[in-house]
Amino acid sequence: MFETTIAGSLPKPFWLAETDKLWPAWKSQGEELAKAKRDATLLWLKEQEDAGLDIVTDGEQSRQHFVHGFLEYVEGIDFEHKVKMGIRNNRYDAMVPVVVGPLRLKGRVHDVEAKVARAHTKKKLKITMPGPMTIVDTIADRYYGDKVKLAMAFAELLNQEARALEKDGVDVIQFDEPAFNVYMDDVKKWGVKALELAAKGLRCTTCVHICYGYGIKANLDWKETLGGEWRQYEEIFPALAKSRIKQVSLECIHSHVPPELMKLLKGKDVLVGVIDVASDKVETPQEVAATIRKALKYVPARHLFPCTNCGMAPMRREVALAKLKALGAGAALARQRYGKDEVTVGWGSGRPARKARKAKKK
Repeated sequence: MFETTIAGSLPKPFWLAETDKLWPAWKSQGEELAKAKRDATLLWLKEQEDAGLDIVTDGEQSRQHFVHGFLEYVEGIDFEHKVKMGIRNNRYDAMVPVVVGPLRLKGRVHDVEAKVARAHTKKKLKITMPGPMTIVDTIADRYYGDKVKLAMAFAELLNQEARALEKDGVDVIQFDEPAFNVYMDDVKKWGVKALELAAKGLRCTTCVHICYGYGIKANLDWKETLGGEWRQYEEIFPALAKSRIKQVSLECIHSHVPPELMKLLKGKDVLVGVIDVASDKVETPQEVAATIRKALKYVPARHLFPCTNCGMAPMRREVALAKLKALGAGAALARQRYGKDEVTVGWGSGRPARKARKAKKK
């Protein structure tokens, strides 16, 4: 009950890359960089295990950025002549590479980190990759000339790597789709279809992570414009509930997402964000347990997975570590409080009811 995990990314140690940055520069190169990436992966595996997490990740320690870490292994992309482009419906500008020819994988993408992690943990292992729609929103195109065609081309490449990761022993493959909270009409028209193509044929657990972005200024400023209720999930969850994706990861704590929207994911495992990544304030175990309790009004316990709202890549290492510990401790507290007298609800009742205890004989 209440298996814990994180959205994916964790801060880079100072000896691996620049700290407190979303796009950090590496501190070394060649074989030394490869060793440093491996060491950082092992460090964060141990920290996640020590914090009591149940499903661990590589922390994306081998990637400079969650999207470009995949794109670097794709042929048909020009990284030498980047162009300035608005990201997430022009929320902020970024210098992005350009698609200039047919897309093909150069080889394996995340095999090294997956195999290293698999060899050094007995926990369930999750590897994350960017989703097709978010990739399309983070790259310029001078070849395909059509967003849907480009997304489907990337989906096929993602599927190739995902199938290989499954053979590497990965238990959960998660596709990160923050763009789903921006282009809701496109999500329903072709975004979910592209996502399902990326996950086609997988027997391991599949997940999609949909958040409101890292805790960077551009995202925080955007959130200020969304009003008292953030209802983007309301438009896309019904389509995801009908999809073949097994798990949906969403933002919850300290957000303005109405928690009752979780009932729209009936039948899915729901990774509920109980850790805020937009603040350095560390949650208490009691706060984490309280957020779990709130989610239990809409998600049955067996389907509820406490998680972080988003990745923690730009966060200070000591803060991220403290939040990992709060996540593990808060879930343990929730198991203690709700384990024996399990709070059970139907999907979306909104009114917790406890299992009836056997009446004692007089």
